[in-house]
Amino acid sequence: MIMNTENTYQTGKGRVLSGTVVASKMQDTCTVAVERYVKHPKYKKFIRQTKKYLVHDQGNTANVGDKVEIVECRPISKRKRFSLLNK
Repeated sequence: MIMNTENTYQTGKGRVLSGTVVASKMQDTCTVAVERYVKHPKYKKFIRQTKKYLVHDQGNTANVGDKVEIVECRPISKRKRFSLLNK
């Protein structure tokens, strides 16, 4: 396991990200927002960037507001490339 940033690390199976569930209305799918801090190249100020991922959630176990870890997997659909690792 190799640490990349505070909320990302590599495993043998792919990237593992941690974030917050922001939507869980779809069947077997939830939306997870992952935040990261990036230094602006010109102004040298740290900016908080957020990206949303569609995550495969078998059985709809995650609720809005839960802190979860997601792992990269094979493509499940057009936009789903991650699955829920743990809650």
